[in-house]
Amino acid sequence: MISVVIPTLNAERSLQQALAPLVPAAVEGLVKEVVVADGGSTDRTLEMAEDAGARVVATAKGRGAQLVAGCAAAKGDWLLVLHADTGLADGWERAVTDHLARRPDKAGYFRFALDDTGARARLWERGVALRCRMLSLPYGDQGLLISRRLYDEVGGYRPLPLMEDVDLVRRLGPSRLAPLAAKAVTSAERYRREGYVGRSARNAVLLARYFAGADPERLARAYA
Repeated sequence: MISVVIPTLNAERSLQQALAPLVPAAVEGLVKEVVVADGGSTDRTLEMAEDAGARVVATAKGRGAQLVAGCAAAKGDWLLVLHADTGLADGWERAVTDHLARRPDKAGYFRFALDDTGARARLWERGVALRCRMLSLPYGDQGLLISRRLYDEVGGYRPLPLMEDVDLVRRLGPSRLAPLAAKAVTSAERYRREGYVGRSARNAVLLARYFAGADPERLARAYA
């Protein structure tokens, strides 16, 4: 029923976080397959994916290009796109099943959470929730559940090196997006390394530049 698509690039430190919560759903038949769209990993990412029973698709480097290839290879009627450092929290299967039954005409996204117990992480999560409520702008680290029909209707992902998630949800628009009653828990490693304030400012500047028409290639170089 559902094809999970995960873009990877040297993700051996985090991939298990994404794969482990999918196992019970695969056993129960909710998840039909896991497609790992790899952009040229040189670590143990491919070995880990294959050991977990995932199907590996070799693609050009770049999250947008990887998602184009991964979603094209997926066979399910529904796509669930996850980042390699994001794991779905308990109860996600029930939230997804409910969405499939009640809102098949909409794409769903999870509540954003970080694997950090500090107050700064909770403040960041509240900010993301506000952004989603006010702007209908979930990011890729919240996952995206979308039917193949709707995905094809809006043109799917584009091979952008950055902002491929924003590009797709803007084409979907608020009327075709809905929150899911479960969390997607993302690694806070980048936030701890760069600082929550610095990371927040950097993301805001990049988003503003993208909305102003900046070249995603240049934005990707600034993001790296």
